[in-house]
Amino acid sequence: DVQLVESGGGLVHVGGSLRLSCVASGDTGRRYCMGWFRQAPGKEREAVAGIYIEGGSTYYSSNVTGRFAISRDNAKRAMYLQMDSLKAEDTATYYCAASTQIRCLYGGGSALREREYNIWGQGTQVTVS
Repeated sequence: DVQLVESGGGLVHVGGSLRLSCVASGDTGRRYCMGWFRQAPGKEREAVAGIYIEGGSTYYSSNVTGRFAISRDNAKRAMYLQMDSLKAEDTATYYCAASTQIRCLYGGGSALREREYNIWGQGTQVTVS
């Protein structure tokens, strides 16, 4: 089975840091993009950051620009999200996602569009207090 497994969530104080990891297992097919999304209680899921598998171009939502950094290790089939200067409003369940659809490469904004992603992890909770 195809799986994306997130780890690294937890409880952190305001101003602190966390590093999330996501590892792909199983036959995902060719992945063109990977991304992080989050959903806070009572809110819709929103994009956090996206990255191209080839080339490594990165894209961020305005809410996290300058504080979060997305990266990937293709050899390990892994993706990471370094989160610094965390705020209470960053509290959410964070989801890892992968896209096997080439259209996620069509313009930088595509890597942040939820509908471009077709493989999802179960989520990891991040709580900032």
